[in-house]
Amino acid sequence: MQESKILKFLGFMWNPLSWVMEAAAIMAIALAHDGKDLRGRPMGIDYHDFVGIVILLVVNSTISFVEENNAGNAAAALMARLAPKAKALRDGTWNELDASLLVPGDIISIKLGDIIPADARLLQGDPLKIDQSALTGESLPVTKHPGGGVYSGSTCKQGEIEAVVIATGIHTFFGKAAHLVESTTHVGHFQKVLTSIGNFCICSIATGMTIELIVMAAVQHRPYRQTVDNLLVLLIGGIPIAMPTVLSVTMAIGSHKLAQQGAITKRMTAIEEMAGMDVLCSDKTGTLTLNKLTVDNNIIEVFTRGYEKSDVVLMAARASRLENQDAIDFAIVAMLPDPKEARAGIEEVHFLPFNPTDKRTALTYLDAKGKMHRVSKGAPEQILNLAANKSEIK
Repeated sequence: MQESKILKFLGFMWNPLSWVMEAAAIMAIALAHDGKDLRGRPMGIDYHDFVGIVILLVVNSTISFVEENNAGNAAAALMARLAPKAKALRDGTWNELDASLLVPGDIISIKLGDIIPADARLLQGDPLKIDQSALTGESLPVTKHPGGGVYSGSTCKQGEIEAVVIATGIHTFFGKAAHLVESTTHVGHFQKVLTSIGNFCICSIATGMTIELIVMAAVQHRPYRQTVDNLLVLLIGGIPIAMPTVLSVTMAIGSHKLAQQGAITKRMTAIEEMAGMDVLCSDKTGTLTLNKLTVDNNIIEVFTRGYEKSDVVLMAARASRLENQDAIDFAIVAMLPDPKEARAGIEEVHFLPFNPTDKRTALTYLDAKGKMHRVSKGAPEQILNLAANKSEIK
């Protein structure tokens, strides 16, 4: 449910510092009347102070509202751009629709590169490779077979299959975790500090007004109107009324800049709290790391004479296929100066993709002279089992 703009605007007038300003406005319009100035002339209701205080409150609230609203719009636009789509079977035809419109029982199509829009159970077809790093932190894709379940928020890295939706929204595995985070009512340190400052100002002003009231009314016997005017000066002058506005604008600008970098800020005060953080406990995959596999060329060992590390890397790259979106294949091919070198000067005859049974990939190809070769990469025990002298290997 979208928050009311009017209530959001009025919320900027609902804090301890604004309460004092509102009390001052009430005093100016209700109490500052029926008095005389220093020359003895009658004085009317203090409209000037009342209007000035109201204008000050409205201007500060407007600035805070506009800046935070702009930051919220930037975050909302980013969320809308990132909202996943789904290809669902409705009335016998396939339609692309927002993932938020899916309901349990819908048949959806999952293919390479798709973000899973809801928790679903796979139907008949070939196994899929699913990247669940957003949920589990595991960087390598996992294999999902027909009949198995896939979670909302994960990504299909290989294969294509149909699935039936079993849970959507906050009822998904990912949605339940997100809902628990959103439902917390913890008051942040920043908000506590701001409240403490406001309470200190209120207590200080109340103490000062009490002393001034005793001195002017009981000791000096000043006229009623002069006493009220002096109390208003102390009341208004002792409030850092612009402080909430300055802080709101600062955090709104920070939220807008974060949105430009692809980060969504759900709560403005979280920006300041993060700046004062000492220890961060976070899943490292895709957060502290890039969620991309790399191969360290320094740890490659060559056991056969006449071959260099570059030859081994080239052979492994030839046994890879980028079209499969496999993370290991991408990491190996990325070691070449140019990815096109993996297929340069050769003609592919047959490619064996990775599968759980063979646990390896293989490429059969013809070189420029028409001579046939075969290269394979995979689990060490599978590769060693292909060696001609495997009985001598220890």
